[in-house]
Amino acid sequence: MIVVTGGAGFIGSAIVQELNRREISKILVVDDLDHEEKKKNLAALKFADLQDKTTFLKAIQSRALTSPITAIIHMGACSSTTETNQEFLTKNNFEYTRHLARYSLEKGVRFIYASSAATYGDGAHGYLDDESRLDPLTPLNLYGDSKHRFDLWARDEKAFDKIVGLKYFNVYGPNEYHKGDMQSLVRKGFFQIQETGRMRLFKSYKDEYADGGQERDFLYIKDAVAMTLFFLDHPQVGGLFNVGSGKARNWNHLAKALFSALGKEPNIEYIEMPSSIRDQYQYHTQAKMGKIRTAGYDAPIASLEDGIKDYVQNYLLPSKRLGE
Repeated sequence: MIVVTGGAGFIGSAIVQELNRREISKILVVDDLDHEEKKKNLAALKFADLQDKTTFLKAIQSRALTSPITAIIHMGACSSTTETNQEFLTKNNFEYTRHLARYSLEKGVRFIYASSAATYGDGAHGYLDDESRLDPLTPLNLYGDSKHRFDLWARDEKAFDKIVGLKYFNVYGPNEYHKGDMQSLVRKGFFQIQETGRMRLFKSYKDEYADGGQERDFLYIKDAVAMTLFFLDHPQVGGLFNVGSGKARNWNHLAKALFSALGKEPNIEYIEMPSSIRDQYQYHTQAKMGKIRTAGYDAPIASLEDGIKDYVQNYLLPSKRLGE
């Protein structure tokens, strides 16, 4: 049995869909179906059972799981970068992950968990996925800090020779529909363009970046899933790895790709950035991808333009999701 926590969420449901494509359905989905869109993410997928995260954690803690588990792919977490309840994030992101990791290490179960590029903070110390260079990193928000604390714990426990942590960069694509303000700008922009004919981007407050010129490492969901399952297929590989494209593209590039996918001429409006996020805003992210390539992952990675085209034309326009 493969466990996918957060299995009704964005990356989690996409992982379940890909496992189904491989004709694997002995899957335990762990998630709280607290949003109608999460229920829809699961509707076309095949899995053996569904448990809420509290029930699953109790089974882990009491060592009372009813079916043998071969792997835990832990995507479940609060992913809001604006969450301000540190106690909640500690319990939900750090402590929950630690319980699963300890169980996996004790039982010899493959453990793959979601870290985050948010752990890199403003990028002053670079974006190198090196476990020996974690200490100087200073995340810009409590979400990133909760992920960073677990990375540090795993390193200090010398667990990275057996488990895998994945620092996801800016992932976008189908099945993110429940994420509210945390949806990618691709989907937000899609609706802006459909409703108003234009797309809004933040102005820049740094001279070295033009308005809309702030850069991100964007990764299409299908590539994120392929990289994740590479580590399921290669259980001998352990460590902390970036999951990104390896290329920095800016919001203007994203907007133009989106207009192109819709067959429209670009019409971009630049707006003020809210003061509440201005001091925490990242102006550049770019994954170093040498480590995962050295580990053996050799598949091509979709360009921003190709990923957006697939997302828009095969999922957003026909209102579909993965597996349908």
